Amino acid sequence: MSAEPRRGALEGVTVLDLTRLLPGAFCSQLMADMGAEVIKVEDPRGGDYNRSWEPKARTESGSFLLLNRNKKSVTLNLKSPEGHAAFAWLAGSADILLEGFRPGVMDRLGLGYEALKAENPGLIYCSLSGYGQTGPLRLAPGHDINYLGTAGALQLFGKAGEGPMVPGLSVADVGGGSLMASTGILAALYSRSVDGKGQYIDISMTDGAVAWLALHGADHLFGGIEPRGGERAWIGQAACYNIYRCADGRYVALGALEPHFWQRFCDLVDLGQDLRTHYPEGEEAARQKTALAELFLTRTRDEWAAVGESADIPLTAVNDMGEAFRHPQLAHRKMLLSVDHPVEGRVPQLGFPIKLQGTPCEIRTPPPRLGEHNEEVLGRAGYAPEAIVAMKASGAI
Repeated sequence: MSAEPRRGALEGVTVLDLTRLLPGAFCSQLMADMGAEVIKVEDPRGGDYNRSWEPKARTESGSFLLLNRNKKSVTLNLKSPEGHAAFAWLAGSADILLEGFRPGVMDRLGLGYEALKAENPGLIYCSLSGYGQTGPLRLAPGHDINYLGTAGALQLFGKAGEGPMVPGLSVADVGGGSLMASTGILAALYSRSVDGKGQYIDISMTDGAVAWLALHGADHLFGGIEPRGGERAWIGQAACYNIYRCADGRYVALGALEPHFWQRFCDLVDLGQDLRTHYPEGEEAARQKTALAELFLTRTRDEWAAVGESADIPLTAVNDMGEAFRHPQLAHRKMLLSVDHPVEGRVPQLGFPIKLQGTPCEIRTPPPRLGEHNEEVLGRAGYAPEAIVAMKASGAI
């Protein structure tokens, strides 16, 4: 007889998530979507800071709703004896603990890796921080632009001669933090399946941002060149890989990095022979960009996008979010979903970026209300209903 199909690749895995805001929430949502039971441990006095961010649906923050589906919420005051004891019990049977406090905080609470490992040697304990658990910046405060700036990556965003700009996406938070943490956790889970041992994972969002420099770091490490936005081929200098304003004020993205795409584009628009060098430099590069900027002003965005599609050239419309969420490609990939929430009603959800054929991701539950699962989770720990009421009255939950 064949085994029952699994509801998710991580079904049976329990994650305790003590993080707040974006990096940890995105990491734990990936695991929740894959079937893990993610218990979001929140401060009773307001919970995750992201709950209060604008804009809101009815009462809950929109960004919170997009980052916390498939999770359970438990409120625990880790500084109270009752809250501390309840968390220690949860950690004793958990598979993964994810925390995002400054280095040393969990140790001072008596809930660091060494303390919890003694009771649960299989625990995978991931600390996600801006600069890591060691080094001269370990205790420094920061956010995405600070980590990118420290990593040497922030200067890659911007126009020639204008200096760095704030990136529109949280590259260090998600790329350097969430994704690196989830990758490390999954690797540790596999390792534990072999030897039965958990381990500690130290994730620095700055380290993660540095790891993303493989392409542009080569300019400096092998060419002695300092890459800056607008001043190197793939970060705004090259006319063949750039963004152009069209006749209707909208924009298109031309990504003709390969010679055959560039040649096809040049033939299609009958670009002069003196402007066809693929990667010119200096005055020639500036002249080529000016010529293409003038060319793209002769048609609307959608007309140029149609040209790119018919000629099989990477020339595409720059969509706003409304257009992106309605795009047939994203609809086909089911990248905009929805879920029923008991308070907010029907709320939209971003889809699953990881498509697992055998154990597909799914939305099982809506984002939790603060402390919604106190009775369920603490009841499993043996707390009687009256004890849970008493913990709430004392501020422990």
